[in-house]
Amino acid sequence: MFDHRLSVAPMVDRTDRHFRFLVRQISRKVRLYTEMTVDQAVLRGKAERLLAFHPEEHPIALQLAGADPQSLAEAARIGEAFGYDEVNLNLGCPSAKAQREGYGACLLQDPQRVAEILRAMVGAVRVPVSAKMRLGLEGQETYPQLARMVERFAEAGVRVFIVHARSALLAFSTKANREVPPLRHGWVHQLKRDFPHLTLVLNGGVRTLEEALAHLVRVDGVMMGRAVYEDPFV
Repeated sequence: MFDHRLSVAPMVDRTDRHFRFLVRQISRKVRLYTEMTVDQAVLRGKAERLLAFHPEEHPIALQLAGADPQSLAEAARIGEAFGYDEVNLNLGCPSAKAQREGYGACLLQDPQRVAEILRAMVGAVRVPVSAKMRLGLEGQETYPQLARMVERFAEAGVRVFIVHARSALLAFSTKANREVPPLRHGWVHQLKRDFPHLTLVLNGGVRTLEEALAHLVRVDGVMMGRAVYEDPFV
């Protein structure tokens, strides 16, 4: 199985198949993620346009967003049929559109529903299902609460957690959500200590490979985003 030591974050309007192919020419081992893809778009006949990718892109994960367990399970099945190595659930997008449609970070308000979604997805595919999440919602987040969510989602069958080390500000823009909430890398390090059997990938604020290596002594992987988009040779 491919490892998660270094991966490129899913970024809307950035990590399309052309950018991913470019990154793959630079690194054969980095794990790639698609742009966030809403389940309903996949189910409404746009799968070929949204999900097609070049065989050289492996290892590659499909990131899905949605709020209905059965719809996400079906979208995951379609993704697996296209050949993706992993299916990832977005639990971090704080955009107004995501909130209106009930997916992304706002789902963290209902951990039971998230567990139902993940259980349905895990049951629908043979490839690994992972979760990409924030620390919680601003003003409500505590480490014990985060640990309980991870434990609950692991009970649903998830073994890989990509944790953006910031809380989500639902009243702010997506740009502000990358800048305003403080980074709490220590919380992700603590998750690995508390859940050594799970794969913990740290995301958020890592700009260089030197920084990534420093975190890799404490977690299983590091996911980098805009630093790679701005300079794929980083």
